[in-house]
Amino acid sequence: MTPIYCEIGQKRVIAAALDWPGWCRGGRDEAAAVAALLDYGPRYALAMAAADLPFAAPAATDDFTIVERLPGSSGTDFGAPLATPEADSRPFDAAELARSTAILDAIWQAFDAAAESAVGVALRKGPRGGGRDLDDIVSHVRGADGGYLSRLGRKRPKGITDPVEEHAVIRQEMLDALAAGMRGELPAQGPRGGQIWPPRFFVRYVAWHVLDHAWEIEDRAIWNAG
Repeated sequence: MTPIYCEIGQKRVIAAALDWPGWCRGGRDEAAAVAALLDYGPRYALAMAAADLPFAAPAATDDFTIVERLPGSSGTDFGAPLATPEADSRPFDAAELARSTAILDAIWQAFDAAAESAVGVALRKGPRGGGRDLDDIVSHVRGADGGYLSRLGRKRPKGITDPVEEHAVIRQEMLDALAAGMRGELPAQGPRGGQIWPPRFFVRYVAWHVLDHAWEIEDRAIWNAG
């Protein structure tokens, strides 16, 4: 059985795999969210292939077991998994740091590959003509990753003019901060007094955000349209 948890908002429910950061989907209710999570299992498996971890996508929703239901927020209804499951308060040891590093590296590779494959390819617009173009999606993810550093007590690096180089530095800074978390060295507050996230939740949220946009690129690319 694959343990999952559900974050329940007013208009939307998010289901996420407890032990596999980034594998997270939403739906109008719990059944729809769990079904969406199942549907994305094979896609998550593709991303995890680079991590060399023993992931196998479940064959049916009966293979899931809901271990926790959490109250959601407006963020839940927007589609962002902001509730922290109880399991994320567990100690973040060396084994979990190594596993989290492998998962993040694999998801970063998946995002970079999706973005590279879509260079020069038009992205399908929404029903009202909305939706970021590729450069804006990549810029958004880079900017968000830089901002997330504050959740581990770090600041976004300055003075790097090349955006690709800057993003590489941001990613390494994330891993260095997680290593500090493993050693119990995270500060009580962020650089401007903001909330520090438990390392497990940090990995979970960053993995979801990056992979969600990787899948967005793949789904919106015109060559991928049915």
